Amino acid sequence: MFADFFKRLTAPDPSPLNDADARLALGALLVRIAKSDHVYDVREIALIDSILASRYHLNVVEAAQLRAKCEAIEHDAPDTVRFTRAIKDAVVYDDREAVIESFWEVVLADGERRPDEDALLRMVAPMLGVSDQASNMARRRVEAAREA
Repeated sequence: MFADFFKRLTAPDPSPLNDADARLALGALLVRIAKSDHVYDVREIALIDSILASRYHLNVVEAAQLRAKCEAIEHDAPDTVRFTRAIKDAVVYDDREAVIESFWEVVLADGERRPDEDALLRMVAPMLGVSDQASNMARRRVEAAREA
C-alpha cells in the first residue's frame, strides 16, 4: 500500500520529502513514540489527531484519516532512523523543535514518563539536529502547559 513511500524514504540518497510524505513520516513517528511504552491508548490517539489537525490545518475527520495511514506506515516501517532522517530533511530547524515538543506531548499524554519513551526521545532529538538541552526545554514547556 505504501511501497512508493518506503522506496522514497529508503533510497540511498533520498530527496527531501514532499509535504504529503513529510506528514506521513511525522505522523508515523508520533505513532511510534506513542507505542514505545507498549501502551497505545485513546488519550495518545486523540492527541496525535489534535497535533496533526493543528499542524496541517485539518478537520477532525481528515486528521483521523491521516493518523490511520500513519499507523499503517509505522507498523510496516523499517526503522526510526529513516523516519527521523526524512523529517530532518523535510522540516526547517525551528519547526523541528516544535516537532520535538509534539513528541513530548505524546510521551506525557498519560501523565507518566517511561524509560522506553525517554530513550526513544533521547535518540530521536539529536537525529533531528535538536540538542538535548533544546529537547529538555521543550519537555518543560509541555509539562508547564499541562500544569496550567
